[in-house]
Amino acid sequence: MNIRDLKYLVAVADTLHFGQAADHCFVSQPTLSMQIKKLEDELGVAIFERTNKQVLVTPIGERLIAQARQILFEVDKLKSIAEQAKCPLSGDFRLGIIPTLGPYLLPIMLPAIHKKLPNLNLIITENKTEHLVEQLLQGDIDVTILALPINEPSLKQTVLFEEPFYLALHASHPLCAKDKISLNDLRDADLLLLEEGHCLRDQALEACQFVGAKQQHGTQATSLETLRHMVAANLGITLLPELAIKYTFANKNIKTKAFKKPSPKRDIAMLWRETSALEECCTTIADVIKAVVKL
Repeated sequence: MNIRDLKYLVAVADTLHFGQAADHCFVSQPTLSMQIKKLEDELGVAIFERTNKQVLVTPIGERLIAQARQILFEVDKLKSIAEQAKCPLSGDFRLGIIPTLGPYLLPIMLPAIHKKLPNLNLIITENKTEHLVEQLLQGDIDVTILALPINEPSLKQTVLFEEPFYLALHASHPLCAKDKISLNDLRDADLLLLEEGHCLRDQALEACQFVGAKQQHGTQATSLETLRHMVAANLGITLLPELAIKYTFANKNIKTKAFKKPSPKRDIAMLWRETSALEECCTTIADVIKAVVKL
């Protein structure tokens, strides 16, 4: 048994397909299949149940694969510690970010990070909160930027900035006549919201539910830009975070209104594993972001 065999094992578990796993590992399918069979023979158990149509993981296989992932994670950590000792602010750095933040924060933070850390190779992943947290815990990414709260004791976090929400509405909407909006102005309103799984959807609902605001029936968007287009088409109103307003092109059909204090907002934070060997890099990037974001 060796590290290569464990990588083959995890690749099959991830794809449930020997051919795809072989492609992922850059080996032939017979080679990968033979190594998996040797591993099963060595351990004396069947890890996968094979049929002509599908590959299934056996119950003992689930436990072994989980342990293999942990071993590979620790091996990567060993390599990372050694690399960081040579040059702590260089090399590959895998950063995850939520899609309601990425398009607006990345353009202002990436140039500043490159200037501060010119030898760092940032690898960006965009995904929903639950997937990013899972990727971070599994070691697939080194750090993630998302909206709080996140209740995971094994992760360190630092708040980067508070981001207020604004009301976005069509230029013809009666609320455009107001200088600032009160949450009571949204009493019983139907809001355009993102689809399930986006933390921003839950934050918008939480901010407005006490006045009876709710999601517009049958209407969900996959991105903030889709929401923006829906508002421009006079299909409804929505809440948008400040960066999404500040760093996108203006649309004459859309008006944005600030809320009276206390205004709804979200806390944007950076999270990394407590055991990470890249903490110096994480804190340096966090300081850069805090310096460039002016809200």
